[in-house]
Amino acid sequence: MRVLITGGAGFIGSHLCERFLDDGHQVVCVDNLLTGSTTNIEPLFGRDGFVFIKLDCTEFLHIPGQLDAVLHFASPASPFDYLKYPIETLKVGSLGTHKLLGLAREKKCRFLLASTSEVYGDPLVHPQPESYWGNVSSIGPRSVYDEAKRFAEAITMAYHRHHGVDTRIVRIFNTYGPRMRMGDGRVIPAFLGGALRNEPLPVFGDGSQTRSFCYVSDLVEGIVRLLDSHEHMPVNLGNPNEFTVMELAQTVASMFGVKLDVRNMPLPQDDPKVRRPDISRARAILGWEPRVELKDGLTMTADYFRGVLERLQSGA
Repeated sequence: MRVLITGGAGFIGSHLCERFLDDGHQVVCVDNLLTGSTTNIEPLFGRDGFVFIKLDCTEFLHIPGQLDAVLHFASPASPFDYLKYPIETLKVGSLGTHKLLGLAREKKCRFLLASTSEVYGDPLVHPQPESYWGNVSSIGPRSVYDEAKRFAEAITMAYHRHHGVDTRIVRIFNTYGPRMRMGDGRVIPAFLGGALRNEPLPVFGDGSQTRSFCYVSDLVEGIVRLLDSHEHMPVNLGNPNEFTVMELAQTVASMFGVKLDVRNMPLPQDDPKVRRPDISRARAILGWEPRVELKDGLTMTADYFRGVLERLQSGA
């Protein structure tokens, strides 16, 4: 296949580029580098079948030749990023999705939208199945991301129903692994970065809020299976093992053999109290199940961050 991946220089996007190349496909990677980095795809330059285009996908996008799939992963994804770039986040979820659906329609190819568990907001149903409509503030600070993704889902389904575009929607729950940015504000980079620097771990609120953490290789496998399926309705992908933020802090401290030292910070507005995917549909439709245990994934991610810190300290 020849696939287009927007946000391909980002955390998840770069892993997808690598996976499709490893599977023998051609990859056109598009990224405006707002939150992505060419460092993430540096090993891919020079590989047969890989092309990088620096472009904002809300602008005019012309891709000559055949495309077999468009995977739309462009968007700021951490609270730190989408609160810093609120307008850009809304635009890529609306204008960007519109343009890429038009491209998929023109090329008569599959379209896969990267949506998010944030469409469920601060959920009143737990765990969250795809049938749950969510509890989202349309005007709160997080709405720039939540509502951008909800609109993206709506226009994706409209293009499927009205224009017959062959669409997929993946709702991604908290994912972690190498190529995350240590300072992106998400809990695992923050905790691992603190532990590696021997600094207190930043805990928002009292740490009783829960999250479910999926290692990036598991997520990528699920995305590939979803693209290869015939499922048009949204599918949750995430790890159903649920931990409180304080339990995660204790795990990280234990792994590094240090005394748990936390720095409590105010809980952000509209921060979800619980988050756990119901993956019944992914199991039934895709035969998918996450395999990487949290401690194993944290070890691999810590190894990556350790290398980042060493390069920074050496001035490389």
